[in-house]
Amino acid sequence: MLDFIYYPVSGILWFWHKVFAFIPYLGPTDGGNGVAWALSVVFLVFTLRLLLYKPFVKQVRTTRQMQELQPQIKALQAKYKGDRQRQALELQKLQKEHGFNPIMGCLPVLAQAPVFIGLYHVLRSFNRTGHGMGQLGLDPAVNRTIPNYFFGVDDVDSFLNARLFGAPISATVVESKTALEAFVNESLGLGLPSVWNLAAIAVPLMIIASLATHFNARASVARQSEAAAANPQAAIMNKLALWVFPLGVLVFGVFLPIAILLYWVSNNIWTYGQQHLVFRKIDHEDELKKQAVIERRAQNAPKPGVRPVKGKNAVQLSKDESASVAADVVDDVAEAGASKPAPGAKPAQKRPNRGGGGQQRRPGQARSGNRGGSNKRKRR
Repeated sequence: MLDFIYYPVSGILWFWHKVFAFIPYLGPTDGGNGVAWALSVVFLVFTLRLLLYKPFVKQVRTTRQMQELQPQIKALQAKYKGDRQRQALELQKLQKEHGFNPIMGCLPVLAQAPVFIGLYHVLRSFNRTGHGMGQLGLDPAVNRTIPNYFFGVDDVDSFLNARLFGAPISATVVESKTALEAFVNESLGLGLPSVWNLAAIAVPLMIIASLATHFNARASVARQSEAAAANPQAAIMNKLALWVFPLGVLVFGVFLPIAILLYWVSNNIWTYGQQHLVFRKIDHEDELKKQAVIERRAQNAPKPGVRPVKGKNAVQLSKDESASVAADVVDDVAEAGASKPAPGAKPAQKRPNRGGGGQQRRPGQARSGNRGGSNKRKRR
């Protein structure tokens, strides 16, 4: 039914097992090596997370954008409180204006869910001797002769013989005795696995997986803004992610195969490291953008004393820049006022112009020159 999921998952797992099978001390010994199979599961996780790296970055950006739009979203909810249809319409319009895509925030999680289900099914299909959903109740000898998706009969036999510190990696702590008989191979000296042996491997993985889930959620919550954290729905989801989900892994981990616990631990460790790298990168990009905006405003701001340009070429200033320019204008006006004479004071006398313009005539005095000379001749 879900072969489009099972075949790709089994194909990636098969590829990595073939890679590690050629490495000395990791290859098959006595029919199978649990370390090679465990590393195959781990690198299945790494392959998936590499494919989902770009969607994860978009998810982080979408989350931040959602936090930035939170005040506007609250304003829309308050404005159209009684009209749900108009509220949804205005919210879609706001998201469209800012290029916000809420699906990108869920894509990485949605993409990991089918892989988890596919891996769980493929691992259970190695052992079909049990009864219940997805099991066929096969005889252990017959079970070893049936392929499993990409895995041939030899691969199935190798997987059933593989042990990780003495425990089959596809067995659970609460596995029935009938299902555990599929891992018995008397020719290789492999007897029936004990519950205590399974618990010795599974319980530490359950604790590590629970702690990793908690600290991943803690890192995500720490990145939320105060407005987003104050949202009642966000507060409920934060509590679920911080406490309920880690506790669920710790309690219900006994029903999960050891390989699934390895998958959970590897996925959380990868997420923890990737979160720090991506957040640091985005913080650096945001800081560069802020510096660029500050430098651009400083370049566009008019110099003190220069009249601002009006019309199409006018520069739109921020409140802080406008206040700075206004203060400069006030200082210039004060300096100009200080140079004017006080009321009632005599204006300063101008110095005579001696530069080739002759003497300065007094009021009523005739101009010197040719006219003055002609008057003297007439008197004689």
